[in-house]
Amino acid sequence: LPSLCLPCSMHLIQVDSVQRWMEDLKLMTDCECMCILQSKPISIEKDEQNELILSSQYSTCDNLQLLLKRAWIISTELTRIAQKLEKNRWQRVHSMTVRVNCHVHSMVNEYNTFPRSSSEEMHQLEKLLIDKCSEFTAFTERCLQTEDEEILKSMKSCVNETLTTVAQYFGQLIELVLTQEAQNLLRQVELSGSLYVMESAISGLFSLAQEGAHLCRIIAKEGGVVALFKICRQDCFRCLYPQTLRTLASICCVEEGMHQLEKVDGILCLADILTDTSHSEATHAEAAAVIAQITSPHLTFTQHLSSFLENMEEIVTALVKLCQEASSGEVFLLASAALANITFFDTMACEILLQLNAMKILLAACSDRHIVDTPYSRDQVATILANMSVLDQCASEIIQGNGVQLLMEMLFEKSSSGNPAEAAACERVQQKSAVTLARLSRDPEVAEAAVKLSCIPRLIKLCRSPTERNNSDSVLVACLAALRRLAVMSPDGLEDSDFQQLVKPRLVDSFLLCTNMEESFV
Repeated sequence: LPSLCLPCSMHLIQVDSVQRWMEDLKLMTDCECMCILQSKPISIEKDEQNELILSSQYSTCDNLQLLLKRAWIISTELTRIAQKLEKNRWQRVHSMTVRVNCHVHSMVNEYNTFPRSSSEEMHQLEKLLIDKCSEFTAFTERCLQTEDEEILKSMKSCVNETLTTVAQYFGQLIELVLTQEAQNLLRQVELSGSLYVMESAISGLFSLAQEGAHLCRIIAKEGGVVALFKICRQDCFRCLYPQTLRTLASICCVEEGMHQLEKVDGILCLADILTDTSHSEATHAEAAAVIAQITSPHLTFTQHLSSFLENMEEIVTALVKLCQEASSGEVFLLASAALANITFFDTMACEILLQLNAMKILLAACSDRHIVDTPYSRDQVATILANMSVLDQCASEIIQGNGVQLLMEMLFEKSSSGNPAEAAACERVQQKSAVTLARLSRDPEVAEAAVKLSCIPRLIKLCRSPTERNNSDSVLVACLAALRRLAVMSPDGLEDSDFQQLVKPRLVDSFLLCTNMEESFV
C-alpha cells in the first residue's frame, strides 16, 4: 500500500500559477521603479517620520511574507543568471544583474523598516551583499563593452565567481534573518505573560513553518518544539492548546523536530491531552493531527516510535473515541488519519482496534455523509480496513457491519472536482478497497457476500477500463488480485474471455494486457 498523508488542503494552500504571477507582478514592477529611483525610499509627507517603502501597504504580520517572496524572486533570478551566463548571453546577464541589485536593495530596505532590532552581524552581511551586488553589476557592464571573445572568456570565470559569492552572501543573510525571526517569536512565547502576545507569536511560528522544511528545521533548532510543549503542559494556557498543537504538527515534519519531541517526552504529553476528557474537541483534534504527522509512513526517521509504542493503547483508544464522537468531517479526518498511520507500523494496533470495536464505529461513520464527507476521509477508513484485514477475526466484523457493501461502494469512488489531489485520494480508496476484498475473500462468507453484491463485474470494469481507475496501475493490480481471489470462490461469475485474460494468465501478463488496452471513443 502507498504511504498516507493528510490532504494538502488541511494546512497548505495550493497556489494557482496565475495567482502567483499576480502576486509577484507587484514586486517586479516595484523593482523597475527602484531602478529609476536608485533604491531611495519615498516619503509620504515631509513632516511624517515613517517612510513609504515597498512594503508600506502590508501589515506587520505580512512583512515576513513579503521578505520571503522577495527572497524567492532573487533566488530565481540568480539561477537564471547562471543559465544565461552559460550561454554567453551577456546582455541578458547584465539586465538581470541590475534587476537583482535592485531587488537586494529593496529587500534590505524593507527588512530595516520592520519593528525589530538588527544585530551587528546582520548589518555586516547586508553591507557585504550590497557591495558585492554593485561590484557584480559593474563587472557585467564591463563585459558588455567588449566584443573580444578571448577577453570575455577570461572574464567569464570571474563573473561566475562573483555570482557564487553573491549567492553565498544572500543565502547567509536570509538564513540569519529567518533565524532571528524565529528567535524573536520564541522569545515572545517564553517570556511574555500576555495571552494576546503569545497567541500572535505562535501564529507567527505557524506561518513560518508553512514556508517549508528548512524553516521547520530552524524553528526546531532554536528550541521551538520545547517551548510549544511547555505551553501544552500548563493549564493556564488551555485556550492556546489548539493553535500550539497545530504549529507542532507542522514543525514535527522534520527530523530535528522529532528529536526535540523525543527529548521533552512529547508523546506522553500528547497521550495525556488525548485521554483528558476535559479538553475541547478542537484540542483533541489538533493532538490527533500531531500523532498523524509523527506516525506518517513518509518519515524515514523512526527513533521516536519506541516511546510511542509504550503509550499506543491509550492513544489508539482515545483516537477511536474521537472518531466515534466527531462533530465534523475535519475532526474525523484527523483522528482517522492518525489511526491509519498507526496501523502501518505495528500489527498490535490492529488487534487493539478489533478489541475496541473500531470496525463497527468506522463503518457506521461512513454511512454519515456529514462526517465522512470527502475522498480523503474514505481513504483513511479504507487504509484502516486494508491493514486490519490481515487478521482472521476481521472477516466476521466486516460481515456484521455490512462492510462488504461499503467496500463495493468504494470501488466506485470518483473525483467530482477534477482536483489532482482529490483524484489521487479516489485512486487510493479504490486500490485499498480492492486489497481489502482480496484479503478478506479468503473467508467463504465474505466472498459469497461480494459475489452477491456484483463485485466481480465491477472489478472487471476497473481492469478493462483505464478511465474507471483514472489510469492507475496500482488500482489495476489490486483489482486483478481481488478478482482472482473471488474467481476461485465463484468461478461461474466470470465469462470465459474474462477468465482467459484476467484470471488464467500470470498476473503480470494480465496486467500488461490491461495497461495496453485502448478504449474506443467511436
